[in-house]
Amino acid sequence: MISANFEKLKGILNDKFMQLVMWRERHINERTFVIFLALVVGVLCGCAALLLKMLIHFFSNLVTSHIEVSEGNYLYIIYPVVGIILASLYVRYVVKDNISHGVTRVLHSISQNKSRLKRHNIYSSIIASSVTIGFGGSVGAEGPIVYTGAAIGSNLGQTFRLSPRILMILVGCGAAAGIAGIFKAPIAGMLFTIEVLMLDLTTVSIMPLLIASITSATMAYVFTGYDFEFFFVQSESFVTNRIPFVILLGIFCGLSSLYFTRVMNMMENVFKKISTPWKKTLFGGIILAGLIYLFPPLFGEGYSSIINLLGGDPSTIANGSIFYGDKDDVWFITLFIGLIILTKVFATSATNGGGGVGGTFAPSLYVGCMSGFFFAFLLNHLFGLDLSIKNFALMGMAGVMSGVMHAPLMAIFLTAELTGGYDLFLPLLIVSTISYGTIKIFEPYSIYTMRLAQRGELLTHHKDKAVLTLLKMDSVIEKDFATVRPEMSLKEMVDVISKSNRNLFPVINEQNELLGIVLLDEIRNIMFRPDLYRKMYVRRFMSMPPARVEVGDSMENVMKTFDRTGAWNLPVVENGKYVGFVSKSKIFNSYRRVLRHYSED
Repeated sequence: MISANFEKLKGILNDKFMQLVMWRERHINERTFVIFLALVVGVLCGCAALLLKMLIHFFSNLVTSHIEVSEGNYLYIIYPVVGIILASLYVRYVVKDNISHGVTRVLHSISQNKSRLKRHNIYSSIIASSVTIGFGGSVGAEGPIVYTGAAIGSNLGQTFRLSPRILMILVGCGAAAGIAGIFKAPIAGMLFTIEVLMLDLTTVSIMPLLIASITSATMAYVFTGYDFEFFFVQSESFVTNRIPFVILLGIFCGLSSLYFTRVMNMMENVFKKISTPWKKTLFGGIILAGLIYLFPPLFGEGYSSIINLLGGDPSTIANGSIFYGDKDDVWFITLFIGLIILTKVFATSATNGGGGVGGTFAPSLYVGCMSGFFFAFLLNHLFGLDLSIKNFALMGMAGVMSGVMHAPLMAIFLTAELTGGYDLFLPLLIVSTISYGTIKIFEPYSIYTMRLAQRGELLTHHKDKAVLTLLKMDSVIEKDFATVRPEMSLKEMVDVISKSNRNLFPVINEQNELLGIVLLDEIRNIMFRPDLYRKMYVRRFMSMPPARVEVGDSMENVMKTFDRTGAWNLPVVENGKYVGFVSKSKIFNSYRRVLRHYSED
């Protein structure tokens, strides 16, 4: 009885909602409605960011309140492993879906799934990442909040039956609002969507992105105050004779970014080769526990270490470690920070590979701060210079983030908005640009996009590639070709031709395997010779196609095959079995349709 009443109530609510959707379509134009939804997305993402930060701080305070800072503590071995075990159990048995690499998955949904994300992504990443980071996982909360924000935008748009083009904008709004809310950085949030998610900046998209970012940042300011995320006071002004060292820092940050990216990919490949989840958790847990025990600053997001270095105080860097007694030695500090730069990426990879959930956003900021500090601190003591270690630590944050994410503008504005370091805008520009230019020599894609680019699934600013990515092979395969057998006579071939409106005929055997093709132009000279009807067989005049296309090939590769062969029609096969043909003209027609749809604004 209760179940029947519930279903009845559910049906009534669905009907009422559909009436609301229809009313909206009649009375509110799409652009105005998108602006309204962007405001809603901003509010919801601001709340999600606040909730995530609150949960992380709750778990972190719970597990670290008993840790003694003046000596090595074995709890550093236990807590991070407990965190990734709890997170992996939650993902495996509750979520039952892969929610790691949040930013990459958002990119995948934009390019391959028409910007549709599952409902559980609204909350699942928040829960898993708060446990992972709160218990000491060496990752960041920004990837999960981007995933959460994008899922909020996507599901809100799906609820109102909006088109994929509008869903893409709302996904971008959610991602931008997530960054803006977690960092209090509205400009950086919008630039993240443009540079990292590679959403085109148009007259339709710019206002929703701004509104969502500003609304989410306002929520953060209202509930957490107007202080900057990282306290920074510029006690030493920047002078132009430091520019050569800033240029060198940019190169150093670019190389640090390259190291971070390459090691991250290497470790991901190592974890992929481990067959069972429990072995991955054990392997990742051992690496993470050992590194955090030796280097406690690797515990969690590491924001307290960033604040200390931005304050020019490296003396607390060894707190909680077995090396606590050496914390005032200059060369020990240099070596300790250098080892942290080298090992942070291993700790991050071990956290995610072992089953934890987190992003590489905060780790890149962390490595950048350490790299900038290390660079200035080492030069000062080697050559007797007086470089501002605080300023260089700040510049390093922008440099490494720019290189790892291939997003120089976002790195510049995020660093400035996080710290209030606007007076260092010129050196931030220099470091970010040079770091980005340095890593581009070695890596054409960011840490987020390279996985998709390797599979040909990346939607990019390159309009041709973007539109081709949106085309699916299934939508352009033509199957109305009359097939022939190799043992058929010329007479039988002529009969088939007379009933077909095509000038191309695939030759297949009994197993439906493609053996070749017959082109009408190539047999025109023998078609009207009855004396050959019983003497000539298909196997004698068929030819091989210039190339074959597999069903799973990307549209970009298909077009490359057309260009290489000069053909206008290519056969499509699946494991050698004939499926149909794809024609260049069909692709061009579909290309124009998709391009027109995504360029209406």
